Amino acid sequence: MSNTQQGKMGITSIALFTLCAVLVVDTLTASASIGVSVIGWWVLMLFLFVIPYGLITSELSTAYPGEGGIYDWVKSAFNFKWAVRTTWFYWINVGLWMPAVYIMFAGMFAELFMPELSLFGQIAICICLTWLTVWICNVSADIGVWVTNAGAILKIIVIGTLGGGGFIYAARHGVANEFTFNAMLPRLDSAVAFLPAIVFNLMGFELVATMTKEMKDVRDMPKAVFLSIGITAFLYIFGTVGILMALPVESIGLVAGLIDTFKTLFGEGPLGTAMVYLFGVFALLTLIGNMVSWTMGASRAAAEAAQEGELPAPVAKVSERGSPVGANNITGIVSTVVIISYGLFAQGNDDLFWSIFAFSSCIFLLPYLFMFPAYLKLRVIDGERERPFKVPGGMGAQWVMSIVCFLVILQAVILFIFPEALDLTVADWSYTGPVLIGVIATILIGEWILHGALKRKQQLHEASV
Repeated sequence: MSNTQQGKMGITSIALFTLCAVLVVDTLTASASIGVSVIGWWVLMLFLFVIPYGLITSELSTAYPGEGGIYDWVKSAFNFKWAVRTTWFYWINVGLWMPAVYIMFAGMFAELFMPELSLFGQIAICICLTWLTVWICNVSADIGVWVTNAGAILKIIVIGTLGGGGFIYAARHGVANEFTFNAMLPRLDSAVAFLPAIVFNLMGFELVATMTKEMKDVRDMPKAVFLSIGITAFLYIFGTVGILMALPVESIGLVAGLIDTFKTLFGEGPLGTAMVYLFGVFALLTLIGNMVSWTMGASRAAAEAAQEGELPAPVAKVSERGSPVGANNITGIVSTVVIISYGLFAQGNDDLFWSIFAFSSCIFLLPYLFMFPAYLKLRVIDGERERPFKVPGGMGAQWVMSIVCFLVILQAVILFIFPEALDLTVADWSYTGPVLIGVIATILIGEWILHGALKRKQQLHEASV
């Protein structure tokens, strides 16, 4: 594939797509639940993890352009088996994560417009939104890119308003939490349960690598990635501080926290109520944009893998317009099944949201445990390849960056499953059990799919001989 593309996505579009994928409003309240020390955690993670991750992503996506993205990189570095595992986790997590995002949508919708809406009513909303997302992704990439661009702009508006409004509120009424230098330093006491949410919030800068056919020039990737990293880091910190300026940390709800913050910021008068509705609707629309961007990217990678015989044949189905309708439709089916299953067991909206979110996030993070070793191996075995962008420093620096990134991902997976990892004697198995079972079941299904892929590969080889 040549570096120069005839596609429509320039630096701004790439950055907006990446922003829409990475910048998530739905877990902002989870990071704010850590308390004021979250500011120290954001800054630490930015320098320790996000910058190395952005550099590595920029090198891989320009040196190995293709619609497979992370799947292509793992396949080039390792073998067929690890590529199949990677693409399975990367794709199926979207169907597992979509329920969590739309459960938050339904909870926020109920908080705004229908406070008496039952859990089953909220589940019906989730299912409708799932299939709206699938439809948008099936229609065409042009509409999908338009939706994700709009979603990115709305996220900037919502998070910017949370941050700015928090400072204005604090100037008038005083701050809801203590913002001293000591309080802002990273500490583990309150952060352990929600620390993985920070890592999750910062993932996805490589997703746009699956859209290379839509780009004008893949060499724009590093500029776009670092533009979106800068904006993302600022907005996350700004928005989180805004929430903590307005709400005491103990009263921040995972699902209703955003709407509660808007109510506090805008007040209860007619104008304030109208503003709460307006920004509440903006926040709801960002959730749809988020799922469209991830479904588009992950389904394209899955369809490419299926066309190579590495995922079941139905996943490979592509429409006349080039949309991966097979992968999109299966994502919708998986999401619907998860929504209904979890709805039968959930005690409440926050429990339902966090359980599904933690489960899907573990699956989402697994491919990154393969990506960073793949980067190192490609530097060793394919060092002569032209790299339009190359991470600065010698191999020692590449080893350090890759190992640190790998360990950050690994601790996030462990803490999603065992939030009390520092003290396993108090493990909450009513939470940990279902999440752990879900992760193991997803891995086993992946191994079954891998077995089928190996069988198909062997049959093709025997037929060619």
